[in-house]
Amino acid sequence: MKKGWIIALSVIAVIVLVIVLVVSWGVRNYNNFVGLNEGVNQAWSQVENQYQRRFDLIPNLVSTVKGVAEFEKETYTAVTEARAKVGQIRLSADQLGDPQAFQKFQQAQDGLSSALSRLLVVSENYPQLKANENFLQLQAQLEGTENRISVERMKFNQVVQDYNTQIKRFPAAIIANFTGFKEKQYFAAAESAQQAPKVEF
Repeated sequence: MKKGWIIALSVIAVIVLVIVLVVSWGVRNYNNFVGLNEGVNQAWSQVENQYQRRFDLIPNLVSTVKGVAEFEKETYTAVTEARAKVGQIRLSADQLGDPQAFQKFQQAQDGLSSALSRLLVVSENYPQLKANENFLQLQAQLEGTENRISVERMKFNQVVQDYNTQIKRFPAAIIANFTGFKEKQYFAAAESAQQAPKVEF
C-alpha cells in the first residue's frame, strides 16, 4: 500500500511539474509577444508622427510655390487632392494586421509623395523660388521629413519582422494563435518608386 501511494504521489508531482513548466513557458512567450507588439505600436507611432509633420508642412509649401509659379495649377491641385485623401485615411495600430486597410493607407501616402515630388520638380524651373528663403527652408524641411519617414518606415519594418518571426516560430506559434497575436503588415516600395516624376510643360 505504501508503495502504491509513493508511486501515485510521484506521478502527481511529475504531472504538476510538467503543468507548471508548460504554463510558465506559455506566460513567458505571451509576455514576449506583448513586448514585441508594443514595439510595433511604438514604431508605428513614429511613422505616423513623420507623416503628420509632412501633412502640416504641405499647405505652406504649396502657398509659397503658388505665389511665384502661378500657372502650375494642375500640380497644386494634385498635391491638395492627395493631401485631402491622406487626411481621410487613418490606420490605427490595431489595423496593422489588416492587409486591405494597410494597402489603402500606403497607397494614399505614396500618392502624396508622388504629388510632392512633381511639385518640387516644377519648382526647380523657377529661379525666383530658388532665391526665396521661405521656399528653401520649406523645401529643406520637407526633404528632411521625407528622409525621416524613410528611416521610420525602415525601423517599423524591422520591428514587424521581429514580431512576425516570433509569432510564427514553433512551438511559440501555438501560444500566439491561441492568444490572438496576428501577423502585421510591412511597408513596401511604391510601384512608382522606380520612376522619376514626369513633369511636362
